[in-house]
Amino acid sequence: MASIAFSLIGHNEAHVLPRAFASIAWADEIIYVDCESRDESLEVARKYTPNVFARPNTTNFNVNKSYGIAQATADWVFYLDPDEVIPPALAEEIRRLIESDPVENAFTLPRRNLFFGRWLAHGGQYPDRQLRLFRRGKAYFPCKHVHETLVVEGRIGRLREAMEHHTIDTALTALQKMDFFSTFNAQALARQGVEPTLGLALQYMAFRPWSRFIRRYVFKGGFLDGWPGFIQAAVSSIDFQVRFIKLWHWARHREELPPLPPPPPGETR
Repeated sequence: MASIAFSLIGHNEAHVLPRAFASIAWADEIIYVDCESRDESLEVARKYTPNVFARPNTTNFNVNKSYGIAQATADWVFYLDPDEVIPPALAEEIRRLIESDPVENAFTLPRRNLFFGRWLAHGGQYPDRQLRLFRRGKAYFPCKHVHETLVVEGRIGRLREAMEHHTIDTALTALQKMDFFSTFNAQALARQGVEPTLGLALQYMAFRPWSRFIRRYVFKGGFLDGWPGFIQAAVSSIDFQVRFIKLWHWARHREELPPLPPPPPGETR
C-alpha cells in the first residue's frame, strides 16, 4: 500500500500551522522543519507530529525544504507551505492517485489564492499550477533561488483538484512579503556582480513594473477581482523598483551581503 509524507518548513507560523496540519491529518507521515521561530510554532507542530526539526533560518527557503524532504520515508512526498491547505477533494484525489501506482514521478496541481479575503480568479492567480507531489527520490530542489521549482526525473502529470493558499490577509503582510523577496533577489543580483547601471535602472524602475502591472491587471483580467486584484498587481510590480534600490546599496557594499547558507546534510547537488 503506497504511503505519503507531507513536508513543511516555517518561521513564526504558529497562527496558521493548525489549519495546515489539520488538512493533512490523514497522511502517513508529517515532517515539520522550524526555522528559528520566536513564536509557538515548535509547540504547535509537536501536537501534530513527532517529526519536528530545528534548522537555521535562511533567506533561501529551498535549503530547508530539501532538508525536510530528506527526512521523509514514505513512497510519495508533498511539499506544503504553512499557509496552504489540502481540501478533502484534493486529499481523496491524491490517495487514489498514489494507490494506482502511476507512471509519472511527479504531479502539478492548481492553487487557489486568497488575497484580502477574496479568492482571486484572474491576473495570473488561478489556476497558478504548482509542482508539489513527487515520488520520493525522483525530485529535488536545486537550492539556488527562493522560487526555484522542483527538478524531476521522469514524467510529470496533472491533478485536477486545487489546494488553497491563504496568502495575504492584510496590507502589512503584502508589504512584508514584497520586502523579503525583493531583498533576496537584490542580493542574488549583487552576488552575480550585476551593476546598477542607467539601463538597468530604466528597466527596473519603469519598464518592468509597468509591464507586469498592465499584463496582470489588464490583459490577464486582474481588474475583475476588484481591489484585491489591483493591490496584488501593484505590489508585485513595485517589487522591481524596491529590488533595484536594494541592489544599488549592496553593489556598493558587497561586504554587507550575508553569507550563503550551507547545503543541507547529504546534499551533493
